[in-house]
Amino acid sequence: MHDIRAIRENPAAFDAAMARRGLEQASDEILALDEARRACIHAAETAQAEQNSASKDVGAAKARGDEAEFDRLRALVSDKKSEVARMQAEAKDLDQRLTDLLMGLPNLPLDEIPDGQDEADNVEIHRWGTPASFDFPPKEHFEIPGVIPGMDFEAGAKLSGARFVVMQGAVARIHRALAQFMLDTHIDENGLLETWTPVLVREDMMYGTGNLPKFGEDSYQTTNGWWLVPTAEVTLTNLVHGDTVDEATLPRRYAAHTQCFRSEAGSAGKDTAGMLRQHQFEKVEMVSITHPDHSRAELDRMTGCAQGILECLGLPYRTVVLCTGDMGFGARRTHDIEVWLPGQNTYREISSVSLCGEFQARRMNARFRPAGGGKPQFVHTLNGSGLAVGRCLIAVLENGQQADGSVALPAVLHPYLGGRSLLQADGTLV
Repeated sequence: MHDIRAIRENPAAFDAAMARRGLEQASDEILALDEARRACIHAAETAQAEQNSASKDVGAAKARGDEAEFDRLRALVSDKKSEVARMQAEAKDLDQRLTDLLMGLPNLPLDEIPDGQDEADNVEIHRWGTPASFDFPPKEHFEIPGVIPGMDFEAGAKLSGARFVVMQGAVARIHRALAQFMLDTHIDENGLLETWTPVLVREDMMYGTGNLPKFGEDSYQTTNGWWLVPTAEVTLTNLVHGDTVDEATLPRRYAAHTQCFRSEAGSAGKDTAGMLRQHQFEKVEMVSITHPDHSRAELDRMTGCAQGILECLGLPYRTVVLCTGDMGFGARRTHDIEVWLPGQNTYREISSVSLCGEFQARRMNARFRPAGGGKPQFVHTLNGSGLAVGRCLIAVLENGQQADGSVALPAVLHPYLGGRSLLQADGTLV
């Protein structure tokens, strides 16, 4: 959420930043609501003071035996009491409208972010690995003979509908091995704190990370009001919801492996084949809570953590900075990491690492207490995939496929597979 004081002090700068995200003159309605709200608060305070003054005079008039003045003052007190209640109710309504408006506006991009409309305007900043050359036409993951026995989309559809899958046998084991490898790497080498969190959260947790109110249709809500998390960003970031922590405890770096749930409401007809876009999937999520002075460096550190997973797996990738038109709602800067998928002959997103600044912290009221004293300040939050497990499985299968329908598996996974290194064309591991 945005700082109303900053908007009041420099509406032109706010509007210029919002214009880069496609919103013109965003401050006009904000400042109009804010002015009306402040006027109501002032009117309520004035009426309250007049009510208090008249209340004191009522007793004096009674003591003097001035019944006419007593009746006039008593009526005035009653009128002012009603006026105060009315003004306070109106101010509360205007405050809620202002909050809702601010809650629905995206974060401000950093000055360095490239302007653009969509993914075509993103800027590549790093590339690693060379896509392998195949002496046969490479298949998509769900077409590889060794994968077919362990990836059942018909069973998924029977159980739950479109965009669900049942994994079995070797494919399910490779999927599990990938998640375990990611967690172990982040915990043992990258210094993240392994964390297990619920996948059902209260509504205010979704507001805290910016998933509500704007993107409610992209998530699932239970009949009793809980929400299924779209990623563990929601739970990990909200660990500091409403807290004021000591500066010495920063940065706080978390990693969690969870089931994730997305309705994919805005992607009808997109990526319907295979496992690329599912309603239920798994991710290893990274979240950092930092001091504002260190958040930009933390973004690069987190990006390196995600890239390192792909390098260990030997998967070619590229990293891009998202332009203003492609950047997510809560981000000030985002690095997308795209892995090479030979079956599609293109790079596809496998991780998105974002710096949110104090945007989420304001929504959560999450602050830190400076070590040298002074007023508590908002923390900065960052989040990123480290990685999307299903998409990583796709990349491993497609990049490791061989002409006979088998799949050679990355060496770092062999210990997690009992020493096995090959998914055979019949779907078994050896």
